[in-house]
Amino acid sequence: MIQRGLRWINGWSMAMKHFLFLFMGTSVLFGLLAWNNLQDAEQLFRKQVLSDAQIIIDRTNLYLNAYLDNVQNILLLLSTRDDLLDEGHEEEAVRVLRQYAEKNSTLYRTLYLVRSDGKALSNTQVYLDIIGNPYLTKLYSQAQRSYGVFISEPYESPLSGRTVAFVLPIHSKSGGAMKGMAVIEIDLVKLTNTLAQFMNSKDQTFTIITNKSNVVNTYDSSWPLFYYTLLPYDTTMFPPELKEDFVTEISDLPIGITEMDGAKDKLIAVKSGMNRLGWYFIAFIEDSFFYQNVIILYNNYKTAALVWLLILLVSSYMMSRFVTYPVRKLVAKMDRVHDMEVLPTISVQQDDEIGRLAKSYNAMMERIHHLLTETREMEQRKKQYELKMLQSQIAPHFLYNTLACISSLAKQRKIDEVRETIRSLVGLLSFSFDKSDEFVSLEEELEGLRMYAHIQTVRYGNKFTIERSIDPLSLSCKVLKLTLQPLVENAIFHGIVPKKTEGLISIRTVVRRGRLYIYLRDNGVGMSGEQLDGVFAERRKAPSKHRFTGIGIMNVQERIQLHYGAEYGLRISSIPQSGTLIRIVLPVQSVEEMKVSNN
Repeated sequence: MIQRGLRWINGWSMAMKHFLFLFMGTSVLFGLLAWNNLQDAEQLFRKQVLSDAQIIIDRTNLYLNAYLDNVQNILLLLSTRDDLLDEGHEEEAVRVLRQYAEKNSTLYRTLYLVRSDGKALSNTQVYLDIIGNPYLTKLYSQAQRSYGVFISEPYESPLSGRTVAFVLPIHSKSGGAMKGMAVIEIDLVKLTNTLAQFMNSKDQTFTIITNKSNVVNTYDSSWPLFYYTLLPYDTTMFPPELKEDFVTEISDLPIGITEMDGAKDKLIAVKSGMNRLGWYFIAFIEDSFFYQNVIILYNNYKTAALVWLLILLVSSYMMSRFVTYPVRKLVAKMDRVHDMEVLPTISVQQDDEIGRLAKSYNAMMERIHHLLTETREMEQRKKQYELKMLQSQIAPHFLYNTLACISSLAKQRKIDEVRETIRSLVGLLSFSFDKSDEFVSLEEELEGLRMYAHIQTVRYGNKFTIERSIDPLSLSCKVLKLTLQPLVENAIFHGIVPKKTEGLISIRTVVRRGRLYIYLRDNGVGMSGEQLDGVFAERRKAPSKHRFTGIGIMNVQERIQLHYGAEYGLRISSIPQSGTLIRIVLPVQSVEEMKVSNN
């Protein structure tokens, strides 16, 4: 299926491909930019909302701290009137409590003075006498263990409803003994409503918990119902209360911003540090709220995207036509090229990429013509080298000297040496005169080299030794005939013989990564830099009388490069009085591959 689709696309025209890729690429780029901008806008809006929420929380805590200061001031004023706790001052005490309650009716619900004998006085004394407040006994026990103002946990008061009590023990000015306590029960509904003006909406709400994980804010029936849809309330009771597991979860929240599950959707909780009342203020913002204000940006991007796509559609089509028309014209002219003997040129009328392409095409045709001419010349030179090798395989001086050496051995009645030398000479001549193929295996080339070395050893004695380290994989590799013999011959007569000491010639072969590496090293006199530079010029010199053939180092180099290419051949390094190292690089090929490459 994929291959069929690729073949279908490959069948399109260049204009269609260019248009499609340009249109799709630009569309994807626009989409990515739009998505990235929208994400950035959403993150910025989120940060702004959370920052505003944090500011509101800080201001709320300041308000609560001021609320505490106000309560403490009233409690301190009441503590200065310890005479109100004396017997016979009950009416005066009730009058004072009513006076304070009337002045601060927006903050407090009920004020109490409780004597040590258990008598309780209140600004609503009638209701207190009828209903009573059993929680005052518990508060008095706590006051006996306290030395200053303390705040109770939220509780249900018969007179104040859901409330929190601020308590201050009152001691006698004369003896210091505790005479009673002053208690203020605050109006949690009013306090909650005051704070709700800053935080409550259909997308955000709040709660206040004590350090003992009790909820401070209370339910108000006047609020819209959606105020209670963000957080999980237990509606099986009235008034509804937050579920215990949720209260436990928010109590364990770290200070700062946290993501959590709400009643329906995800919520972002912003928890403040504990204020002076020992309470934590937690604001909750619905996660979807951050996306609502980005919808306008989405709509704007949709409109811009439609206009952009229309403009892109037209511009991509016009650009594709503008680019591909000169290309089609260039292709039509190139299709007329048939005869490489006549160089066709294309007129260049543009300076843009198409014009440079036409210039490159003209230059390419010139290079192709030059390469064709050079190839023909190389083929002719190759044939000349082959003919030269066949015509001058055996140097007369070598044959004459070898026969003279055999005659000398015969006079000395060294029959075995004569027999072995004649066998080596016959084998070497047979190896050289074999015209059936110019390529031989490395094993055959080494055998011919062995016979040549034996003849030279007979002639010159033990002036040199040949050591071989042959990779078995290399023996079947095909090489040009008489590749190694000229190099060994050069090492003997130009490296070892002038040194007048016993020499060593080592031959090592390695097959690696599809190539045959042959290393030929001698410990002769070596060559200087100037001599090394002139090594490949030896084919211009007259052949030495010591040579077995007319083939020199330059001939070996050119034969290899003519058959295999410029990346193969010889590389020579030499150090004076230390020796010379020759590396031969050949491809690993079979005889059949050699024949195909030659044809």
